[in-house]
Amino acid sequence: MPDARVAELQRARLLSAAVTAVDELGYVDTTVADVTGRARVSRRTFYEQFANRDECLVAVFDDAVASVSRELARADIAAGEWSERIRAGLSVLLSFLDREPALARACVVEAARGGSLLLERRERVLARLAASVDDGRKELARGLAVTSLTAEGVVGAALAIVHARLARRDRRPLTGLVNELMGMIVLPYLGPAAARRELRRPTPSAGRQAPPAAEIATPAGRDPLEGVPMRLTYRTVRVLEGVAQHPGASNRQVAERAGVQDQGQISKLLMRLQRIGLLANTGVGHARGEPNAWRLTPRGERLADQLRLKTTRDGREAA
Repeated sequence: MPDARVAELQRARLLSAAVTAVDELGYVDTTVADVTGRARVSRRTFYEQFANRDECLVAVFDDAVASVSRELARADIAAGEWSERIRAGLSVLLSFLDREPALARACVVEAARGGSLLLERRERVLARLAASVDDGRKELARGLAVTSLTAEGVVGAALAIVHARLARRDRRPLTGLVNELMGMIVLPYLGPAAARRELRRPTPSAGRQAPPAAEIATPAGRDPLEGVPMRLTYRTVRVLEGVAQHPGASNRQVAERAGVQDQGQISKLLMRLQRIGLLANTGVGHARGEPNAWRLTPRGERLADQLRLKTTRDGREAA
């Protein structure tokens, strides 16, 4: 339902604002007012989404973990040797942190100062990482002499290195650490020769290219309304949905699909969306006695993608 989409948009804006606030002020000093002010929403809207500040910040962390999990699933790293699985997973994780530096600082640096629920989430993620590393004990007889505590130490050491880079806002890409971190990870399990081979491998690319927008929702650190100088209401979302589903629709057709009875109101709203670059009128218009024909601009399509309003149009156009 469109009202659910509006609520989803408001949630995305609040999560984005929470990332910005935490990155600027730190976890301890961030308040609900800091979040709502940056999101340009009311406190009432905030409390419709979250019980308190901590629940909002936990949602930021959970959304980030979910995004990384989706990328790992697409990378299909379950098969292959243990060291290759670890390398691939490490590359995906560091690439994500490179693309979302503010979100990375919020989840890696500031989460360590969080409340009990956030710390619990953090420990759960670290335990999953340690379990993946601990699989190295199955690789060789040498690994059988290594205890599970080794994996916790390796993950802790790698985290400390990434944490330090993020805390001092080092601009160098974290993906540049892959070889050195892999050398450190495989050393207790596969020995010095394997560690040296990891160090000599080609340096991974910076990996700042984001996944396809259609495959992944707007990340917690990205405001879907960034740069849009208006507040999206229920009615505005209905209008965008109507144009997304029926490109070339006239004022009257858009009004019918958006449930707007007043033709003056729909005309003003369409013109406003055109002025801010979300819609384009491809019709000749009333000046020549013909109806308008509204389509989403590339900017409007990006917003529609983020709002999940678009339907598959290729098949319709082909038909």
